[in-house]
Amino acid sequence: MSTLRNKVQLIGNVGREPEIVNLESGKKIAKFPIATNEHYKNGAGEKITDTQWHNIVAWGKTAELVEKYVGKGKEVGIEGKLTNRSWDDKEGKMHFITEVVCNELLLMGNK
Repeated sequence: MSTLRNKVQLIGNVGREPEIVNLESGKKIAKFPIATNEHYKNGAGEKITDTQWHNIVAWGKTAELVEKYVGKGKEVGIEGKLTNRSWDDKEGKMHFITEVVCNELLLMGNK
């Protein structure tokens, strides 16, 4: 059961071209958002689409795959874990972000 403690699986579409960063250590990091859509009908019978955005971070070999094969609009499957981090901006204001650290990437559809 310990493998289920912090596990995320998402299938969605990439919202913008991945940002690729080469670190001084030689490691590579890729950052990009994906959108997941849920469709349902409301009480009036109207079809509703609920879109959620997720921040994805990939390291190392996975980041290299992202750099080669992932682009805006591409449908991908992501498996990873949730992480939270914070930072202070230039004005001293603290910001918080939740990200999915991707350890497996699956290229999906035709987009």
